[in-house]
Amino acid sequence: MSCAPQAPVFWQRQPRLPLPVLKFVGARLEAALREPAARELLVWPVVLGAPRLRQAHPGGVPEPALLAAAGPMLQAVGVLDPRAAWDRAMALLPNTGERGPEGWLPHRIWEPLSSLVSLRLGVALLALQGQPEDARYGLACGAALFNSALFHECHDALEPLWQRAEGGLKTGLQGLLLLAGGFHHLQLHNAGGMISLWGDALAALEPSGGALATPWGEVGFAAAAAAASERLAWLDRYDGDMALDPLWAMSRPALELT
Repeated sequence: MSCAPQAPVFWQRQPRLPLPVLKFVGARLEAALREPAARELLVWPVVLGAPRLRQAHPGGVPEPALLAAAGPMLQAVGVLDPRAAWDRAMALLPNTGERGPEGWLPHRIWEPLSSLVSLRLGVALLALQGQPEDARYGLACGAALFNSALFHECHDALEPLWQRAEGGLKTGLQGLLLLAGGFHHLQLHNAGGMISLWGDALAALEPSGGALATPWGEVGFAAAAAAASERLAWLDRYDGDMALDPLWAMSRPALELT
């Protein structure tokens, strides 16, 4: 008996993150998208915000335990010296953590949402693992983040490609950006944002016929565009007072990168 693939953990309504927390997450992700080696910066909030570790060490995670917990994740992105990686993270981004009475705690900027930040950056780290570390990296990361329902992060991955592109490629990448933005507005239950961005996205993507050819690979977006179109048809009858919950029961979007 076959079963449907499990939905990504973030394929559901999401809270609107406070601006300081968005900047905290964004600084690490943007660094990791610029340079694959900087994926190590994602590891530390994942570890420091992990609920089990925080529960086990309410006064702060002792440094040996911190480095041991980070070790396997760092190895997955090619880093073999957790001590040196921790020193680099704190030198570059000192708001990663702060000292508590017994060890390291999440910095006060992100501590109130530490479990959510840990989960979000953990999913992002998994999406960025194993991607080609050459010119294809940005597009591959964007597609993986989209398929992980990290639509805001997908936008961060694709925007630098769009900024450098020209002509039909720029229009197509803009369409993908708008498509991701619309699904981010779905997570926020913002009907106006969905209607505006998806309408423009479908118009920008129409000339590409379901797949966008780029110098870094071909992006198949037919399923994602169909998922947006299905929701736009429903939103065409939206009266402002209707619950948006039915939108989650419709087909899930996906990008295919070849």
